[in-house]
Formats: sequence, structure tokens, C-alpha cells
Amino acid sequence: MASATPNLSITKPSFHSLKPHSTFTNPIFTRRPNRSRPFNLNLITNATQIPTPSPTTITTTTTTTTPVVTDPLKFVSRYASDEPRKGADVLVEALEREGVANVFAYPGGASLEIHQALTRSKTIRNVLPRHEQGGIFAAEGYARASGRVGVCIATSGPGATNLVSGLADAMLDSIPIVAITGQVPRRMIGTDAFQETPIVEVTRSITKHNYLVLDVDDIPRIVREAFFLASTGRPGPVLIDIPKDIQQKLVVPVWNKPIRLPGYLSRMPQLPEECHLEQIVRLVSESKKPVLYVGGGCLNSSEELREFVELTGIPITSTLMGLGAYPSADELSLQMLGMHGTVYANYAVDKSDLLLAFGVRFDDRVTGKIEAFASRAKIVHIDIDPAEIGKNKQPHVSICADVKAALQGMNRLLKERSPKLKFDFSAWRGELKEQKEKFPLSYKDSGEAILPQYAIQVLDELTNGEAVISTGVGQHQMWAAQFYKYKGPRQWLTSGGLGAMGFGLPAAVGAAVARPNDIIVDIDGDGSFIMNVQELATIRVENLPVKVLLLNNQHLGMVVQWEDRFYKANRAHTYLGDPSRESEIFPDMVKFAEACNIPAARVTKKSELRDAIQKMLATPGPYLLDVIVPHQEHVLPMVPSGGEFKDVITEGDGRTKY
Repeated sequence: MASATPNLSITKPSFHSLKPHSTFTNPIFTRRPNRSRPFNLNLITNATQIPTPSPTTITTTTTTTTPVVTDPLKFVSRYASDEPRKGADVLVEALEREGVANVFAYPGGASLEIHQALTRSKTIRNVLPRHEQGGIFAAEGYARASGRVGVCIATSGPGATNLVSGLADAMLDSIPIVAITGQVPRRMIGTDAFQETPIVEVTRSITKHNYLVLDVDDIPRIVREAFFLASTGRPGPVLIDIPKDIQQKLVVPVWNKPIRLPGYLSRMPQLPEECHLEQIVRLVSESKKPVLYVGGGCLNSSEELREFVELTGIPITSTLMGLGAYPSADELSLQMLGMHGTVYANYAVDKSDLLLAFGVRFDDRVTGKIEAFASRAKIVHIDIDPAEIGKNKQPHVSICADVKAALQGMNRLLKERSPKLKFDFSAWRGELKEQKEKFPLSYKDSGEAILPQYAIQVLDELTNGEAVISTGVGQHQMWAAQFYKYKGPRQWLTSGGLGAMGFGLPAAVGAAVARPNDIIVDIDGDGSFIMNVQELATIRVENLPVKVLLLNNQHLGMVVQWEDRFYKANRAHTYLGDPSRESEIFPDMVKFAEACNIPAARVTKKSELRDAIQKMLATPGPYLLDVIVPHQEHVLPMVPSGGEFKDVITEGDGRTKY
């Protein structure tokens, strides 16, 4: 019997080509581009010698990183080398050897042994979520805010299936997660046993790789492989499913077993060839209207990106996932592009003659009508995942490589040839400056009513743009992307590709664990917030200094906006209050906080908002501020789904009939 069941599914290669393929995969469906990055295979195949990264290692959407691994020569086990111990204890020690200090784990019958083993660890802290979805979203928040692999643990059956949304979210946003699930004993698999679900099968298409452990001796190798897979190439989630009898079995572990990923290692990206980088530099020198379009794949190369912009003077726009890669308030920043991006960012892309697409995937919420997107431009696409090259938009020049390495190479070429290269895009920048002045991000004054855009601006001012911001999904998410001026990477934590409501509060939990000395603010909407409101208990018990700025409009705001614009304002179950008492705020979010012994307040007047936010920020520990805002506000600009730049909407709200 095989010791571990790998992911053997045959999927179309465009989905995620950095998934490790089994050697039994049909070669017709296996893409093996020649893009292996130079690795010392002696280091990789020796299980004790994966290179240890520096403390500043960052994991991003399309950037190769290495797991934070404890030096095996310095690691001291609490067991004698020849002492038998349970498989669950082997698992926990394997996590310790990977440098794991925090996990987000909710116990159950099939994972009970793992939790017992966690109590014997002196280095791993379990932050107990109040729901498994809260646990995996917290693990994501931890990973997004720190750059390290996030770890969550759940029991079998419903515990495991409660992780599904988080795994899908991590897959779409390329977040390094290791999810560990308990499973029924091996002899009961396939018998429809109590709390049995085939979680490996359920999650096959939404994980980068997954394992069903069938031999206790394989736990050390599988854990090392899981962390390596999650954090290298294009990062993503890896699931390890461990039957209960494996957790209970006694074993003397062998820690230096080699990892077995020859196919995956052969597809790791190469360093970009200099001739290709020279071609990009030449295209820049020949262009008149270049634009940088950067995504989550640039979060790990923020310094190199800033240097590239300084050397070239090219205006830069970001995707939702790329916010923070370049300072939002900088003169050359066009802020976010796409459906709710700035007019001037979308104008720049539409009028550009060269589009430098770095670490992006040409998502539909960015491009709209794909044929009309950057239709005048030559397109250069750099991404670590070959499946993304040409998947949605065919580039003129493409490089499959780590964006960081490509930027380093281009910056070196630009500095070497600076006497000969004279970039002058002043006319283009002037044209875009006019667009900025003509179509700024703005909103109308509403007297004493608090507009959500204003609330976020005040928060930005009072935190000096330095807070770590998490969000749910909806209007508040877009306003947080537009009106908070992010200064650096990993400040912005949001569910981008999946758009999972309920993400904001548990993600803030993970961020607070990862960055205990930073200001952590969950900017949330009432619809998203209530989906994981139980995590207020986690915040209180762990005494995490999470601030919740709740923009409460009593509606599913983004759906209401679409109803207003495209369905004649017909309300179809988007009111979240009590229809019999519309004059009252329902439910009372302040009482939710008070039930968890968390300080809270409500503010309804603009004149009182600044003091209320200052009090929230000044209060030690957690705090909830319930900000009552009008539901008629619309997120603008807006390019309708499937539309193009000429279709952009810049005026109107729910007070107008369409």
C-alpha cells in the first residue's frame, strides 16, 4: 500500500501549473516547461538541508519563497532519539522543526490526538478560533501579514469541510497555507463512518497539493514537502489528512528522509535571461505612454519595483491584490485600476502604448471586456506561473520568472546604460495629471450623515497610513482600497479572487498574532462582519488589539448598488435589518461586542466621528466602533461587468432612479 496518496487528478494545465504532478500523470496533460530555477539538489534531497531563509522572507502571490525552517543542527527534541512516540507527537515536532510558532486549531474527535500533542509543545501556541472557517481565515491573515506559512488544524467531516472556503480563497490569491485535518481510522475510510468526508477528494481542485497519510513513518517527509510546496513557486494551500490510528501509532521518527518532488523541482522557474530583459528595456525606451500594471506577485519585490519606477519615471497602477507594493500616495501612483479603480488608472491603460504587467493574471474585474483592454499597447507579461502567460490576454513579450529577479536584472541594466538611456515621459505624466485633477476620487458632502469614504479617510489620517487593514467583501472593501493610502506591502489583507464575506474579522486575528506591535484594523460591513462574528470571543480571550471599524448600512451594500443600477432598485432580500422596526439598528453590533466583554461604541454624526475613531485607536486591546452610514452610497467609479473604459460610471447613487 502506498504510504501517502498524492494529488493524482488530471486537470487542465491552465488552472495551476505549479501543482506537483505524480509520476503517473498522463504526460499528454502534464506541462513541464523548461523553467527550473537553479537549485542545489543536494540541499533539496537531503531532508535536513533545505536552505533557511532570512527573517525578512516574504511570501506573495507569484513570488518564490522558502519555508522558515529551524536549523536541524540546533533543534532539540523533547524525546530521546530512539524513544517511540505517537504519530501526533511526530506531527507536532515536524511543525516545530519548520519554525511554526502559532497555529489556528479547533479540536474534534478525529483530531483529538493532535491537540493533546500540542499541549506537550513548549514552542507552539494554539490560537483557538470559534469556527473552523474562522481558523483558516486567521491562518490566511497570518500568512498575508507576515509572509510566513499559515497553519490551521481541524477535525474530520464537518470540521474539514468548514475549511473549504479558506482553501479556495488561498488558492485563488496564492497564499501559503498548510491545513491539517484529522480523519477516521484507515480501516473505516470508505464506510461512511461518523464524521467521515473524503476531504482529499473534496479539496483536490482547490489545493496546490494534498496528502492522505497512510504510513506513520511518512509524517516527517510529508510535513517538509507540504511547507516547501506551499511557500515556493506560486504559493498556495496544501492539505494533509491524517487518520486517527496514524496519529495514535507509536513510532521512532526518521527526520532526514529526502523529499520526493522531482517533477515539481524540475519546473521551478529559471532566472530570466538577460536578452529578454534587454528587450523589455528597449521597448520602454521606444514607448511614449508606458504604464506599469502590478499585482500581488510584486509584494515581495516592493523595493525593486520602487527603484524601477525611479529609474524610468513610468506611472504605476495596482490591482486589488497588489495594493501596497508601491506607495498609494506617491506622485507616480495611479492607485487601483479595474471595475472600481480610478478613472485615471483605467484611462492610462486604455491610452497606453506599452503595458508592463508584472505579477498579475489579467482578472476579469481588472480587464472588463478583454478585447478592449489595453488594445493600443504592446504587452509585456512577467509571472512565475506559466499557466498565466497568455491565459486571458496574449502578451507580445513574456517571461516566466520570479518578478523580483526580473526587476533586479532590469534595474541593473538601466543603471549600467543610464548615460545612453534618456527616458522622458513628462508629456504622458502631464496628461495623466490632468485626468487626476478632472476625475479625482471624491464624494459629496452629506451634512451630519457619515459617509463611509469619509470614515476611511479619517482613519487613514489618524493612523498615518501605517495600519494593517483587513476587510470583508463588498462596498466597504472597495472604499478601503480607494481611500486608505497604503505605504508598503502586507498592510492590505482582503479576499480578492474568491470574494469571501466573513474574511475580515478572522483575518485581523491572524494579523494581530503575526504582528502584535502594529495597529490592526478590520474595516468591515455589517453583512460580512456577522458571518464570523463569533471570532470576537477569540479576540477577547487572546486579548488581541484588533480594532473593528464597522460601516453599518443595514444592507448588503454592493448587491443593493447593482439593484439600483441594473434592477430598477427592486430590493431582493438585501435588507439586513428588522423589517418590522426599520427605524432601529438591527442587530445591535455593540451588544455583540459587549457580550464578549469588548469595549464598543456607536457613532451616527459626522461631527463626532473623528473623536470616536481616536478613542478606538487609543483604547488598549480590542474595540468595536459601529459607524452608521447611509445605504444609498455607491462605489464609484464603476466599469460595469464586461464593459470597457468608455462605459465608466462616475456619478449617481441610490437616491437617483436609473
